[in-house]
Amino acid sequence: MSLKETQLQVDQWIKQYGVRYFNELTNMAQLTEEVGEVARIIARRYGEQSEKESDKNKDLGEELADVIFVVTCLANQTGIDLETAFQKKLNATSKRDSDRHINNTKLK
Repeated sequence: MSLKETQLQVDQWIKQYGVRYFNELTNMAQLTEEVGEVARIIARRYGEQSEKESDKNKDLGEELADVIFVVTCLANQTGIDLETAFQKKLNATSKRDSDRHINNTKLK
């Protein structure tokens, strides 16, 4: 699925089930909450913290999908074409970092 298709699918879902988009500030707070849930799983599953029993069944993929959903909502309601924005960012980053990581001795 392309980012354009994702944006259309989320918009259709909002119109069918969500009544309307939450305002941008509410969605920003939701995004922060969702990123926090991802951070909790990563910190406990892959980091040094021990994982609580209640967290062992948390699905990292599902939490990452929640982040994508809210980011897509924010893009839709602010008129951003994520596919275009992502390609622009990837091009700029590729140009900026064309040899940065290859020459990084820390990564060897």
